[in-house]
Amino acid sequence: MCTTCGCGNRDHDHDHHYDHTIERQVITVEQDILQRNNLLAERNRGYFEAKNIVCLNLMSSPGSGKTTLLEETIRFMQGRKSLYVIEGDQQTSNDADRIAALKIPVFQVNTGTGCHLDASMVYHALQHLHPVNDSLLFIENVGNLVCPALFDLGEALKVVIISTTEGDDKPLKYPHIFKEADVCIINKIDLSPYLNTNITTLHDNCLKVNSHLQIFALSALKNVGIDTWCEWLYNN
Repeated sequence: MCTTCGCGNRDHDHDHHYDHTIERQVITVEQDILQRNNLLAERNRGYFEAKNIVCLNLMSSPGSGKTTLLEETIRFMQGRKSLYVIEGDQQTSNDADRIAALKIPVFQVNTGTGCHLDASMVYHALQHLHPVNDSLLFIENVGNLVCPALFDLGEALKVVIISTTEGDDKPLKYPHIFKEADVCIINKIDLSPYLNTNITTLHDNCLKVNSHLQIFALSALKNVGIDTWCEWLYNN
């Protein structure tokens, strides 16, 4: 979505050389959209708190390994918690199919041209999933390092996943999503010997943006460090 004009599609005819009057109107519209979303997010949050559901919003760029991380987390947590998943993608049910293969209740949300999930979409998904009390709900957001961080879903924790294949400067180039996150997972550490990415530099850059981040370095594909992440999750 174009965050300047609010279009759901980048292929639009107008330019962005507004006069000051129209610019003030655009800001007002954006505030109204976020305000409505925040009200719905509070409704979701109240639902989660009433049922003691821990909800995690997983955010990252495409290809960071979110779904593989989610699969391995589910394998580790199965039998310890009731688990549910909301899958967000622009098209296809590919990731939802992978989660369903693990015998976990999952609901697919396709956003079309949208680049993020919002609180209303999550509420709609909850009407289908009906998660039980004391459960763990994962929301796999649409792959994007900008828009998902702007929309509160009512989650308990925002988790940003960054892979070593993306370079160690991403927290500095896309700081808002790291500022908003509670947890950062550095994924694909097994590939670091073959890349120019320095894991220590990546780790430090995350903390430069947000000194309160809880950081885990792991390889979801190789099942390295998953136990540390999952034990922390279970106990928090």
